[in-house]
Amino acid sequence: MRVFVTGAAGFVGSRLSRALLDRGDQVVGIDNLNDYYDPARKQRNLADLLERPAFRFLRIDLRDAAALLGLLREHQPDCVAHLAAMAAVRYSVEHPLIYAEVNVQGSLNLLEAARQSGSVPMVMASTGSVYGTSTPVPFKEDAAADRPLAPYPASKRAMELFGHCYHHLFGMPVTVLRFFNVYGPHGRPDMMPWQWSRSIARGEAITLYDGGRLKRDWTYIDDIVDGFLAAIDRPDGYRILNLGCGNPVENLEFVRIIEELLGRKAQIKDAPAPASEPPITFADISRAREALGYEPRVGVAHGLERFIAWMRAEGVL
Repeated sequence: MRVFVTGAAGFVGSRLSRALLDRGDQVVGIDNLNDYYDPARKQRNLADLLERPAFRFLRIDLRDAAALLGLLREHQPDCVAHLAAMAAVRYSVEHPLIYAEVNVQGSLNLLEAARQSGSVPMVMASTGSVYGTSTPVPFKEDAAADRPLAPYPASKRAMELFGHCYHHLFGMPVTVLRFFNVYGPHGRPDMMPWQWSRSIARGEAITLYDGGRLKRDWTYIDDIVDGFLAAIDRPDGYRILNLGCGNPVENLEFVRIIEELLGRKAQIKDAPAPASEPPITFADISRAREALGYEPRVGVAHGLERFIAWMRAEGVL
């Protein structure tokens, strides 16, 4: 199989690309290598991919519609794995316009290129933050998800809806995967697991909202990749599936595990939760279990142990 992976230098995109290569697939990866976080981290993510003969990397921006169309027509992939995006809820509050440009217009450019290249099946990475605070827990995919709390989830919900349009109008198979709080090796330096771990190791204070009582459905990277691979292999009309762990953990408990692994106590500052932060994320994964055979296998304690070991090996801690 030949898979076109957007965001191939990012956290999930690079690990998905590696898994595809490991099982014998060909990967054409694109990324614009922007400086939202240090591009050196993205180059590090690519390091174990560029040496593989079945991997080709191109520096392309989703906003370049002509380049996307040309690449898809040239390579004729069997599937598009769409992970490129401007991420981060809080950053989107201060910089909303780029989320419309990249996550909405960029995704639409990709959908149109896929349509003009034979309605190539697409698997899109979305986010559990589309559910906001108005959805009963655990979050189920048939919820309206029409009250996002920030531009980032709003832009991802718009992408999902455009995906439905392309399935409805042109018969393109589109699977939307809503990720929940992904963490693990190769994680982004702006994400909480990275920031908390590094700050605790350095003896610096960390901020926990509402006394650390916010709960997050922390999901290990390998489980996310397994779910994405299964979705690539099982195109089926238009569908939305949650990929989470299905076991929310209080942020305070998450930090306590990091403390134990590092052998250091955290200096914790309490602060009210921003309006962009829901009190809980909690994925109902029954639909993904039935459709994909998805079964998360790595709990938080084991996942953080692997993550901390990777950070030490990378010289981050």
